[in-house]
Amino acid sequence: MLSRRLILGLAAALLVGSPALAQTRTIAVTFDDLPYQATSEVLCDPVRTMVMTRDFLAMLEPLDSHATAFVNAGKVCEAQAATLLPEVLNAWLDAGTDLGNHTANHVNIHQITPEAYLADVDAGAAPVRTALEAHGRTLRYFRHPYLFTGDTPEKHDAIAAGLAERGYVIAPVTIDNVDWMFADVYRKAEQLGDAALQQHVGEAYVTFMTTVLDHFEPYSAGIAGGREPAQILLLHASTLNRDWYPRIDALYRARGYGFVTLEQALADPIYAHPDTYVRRNGISWLHRWTVTDGQPIRWEPDPPAWIVAANKGTVEDLAAAVAAGAAAR
Repeated sequence: MLSRRLILGLAAALLVGSPALAQTRTIAVTFDDLPYQATSEVLCDPVRTMVMTRDFLAMLEPLDSHATAFVNAGKVCEAQAATLLPEVLNAWLDAGTDLGNHTANHVNIHQITPEAYLADVDAGAAPVRTALEAHGRTLRYFRHPYLFTGDTPEKHDAIAAGLAERGYVIAPVTIDNVDWMFADVYRKAEQLGDAALQQHVGEAYVTFMTTVLDHFEPYSAGIAGGREPAQILLLHASTLNRDWYPRIDALYRARGYGFVTLEQALADPIYAHPDTYVRRNGISWLHRWTVTDGQPIRWEPDPPAWIVAANKGTVEDLAAAVAAGAAAR
């Protein structure tokens, strides 16, 4: 039988030798687009909306993810806003999830003025603040729709100033795996009633997340002076994540991550890094900091071509996109 000293020595050697275990990795998981990524028809149906909400929260309950969710209050039909939206938000808060503002209508700053943008920020804030205050909490966090922060210095600075005046803490993103694209294809497979295709999309999603992590882990360490900073993961409230997020959770834990709150992640010194990025596209803050430092961006891998094609096409186009992807493998 191995002695206790030898066992401890072997364990220490494993910790030193394994990249996943050599340090404590941390990540804050965030879900955008509450109440749900679904059609307006679904979100105008209180019964269906609450079933989706409860199913999603039941999935999260055993995982202890410490999640923060960002709300588009205008997604709910006006006729249901006074009753359904508070019920949805209270369910998330009762489950221990924090909430932030994502504007009322997921507006695109490139298409409107800063004044109109900030008006939509305010419209989205009211119901979220009311729900939080009823739970003894305050509204602190804001996330930009599409991760767009302004395509000109004037817009960028006006929005940043307006959000600061309102007391918001900006919720950045370091890991973005375009789960919304996989979620769209997954919904199309659901509409077809094709369980095998849903499985195929889900497996591709988990595989792609692994590829994305392989890229972002060393990339973030290069920016943070050799250590991997606390990461912030962007996901969405969708049927894809209802069914497949537990696999994502397991993937992160297998790679040595502990899940923390958004507040804890933001305490990492990396989030004090200057950000001078002003362009049209919404990208990871790792890329923004890289540009600020005058270095070339190291872009993350592209999703599978068949997922891109299926996302752009209709439900009827889905089978052709999947077949093309299979033929290319």
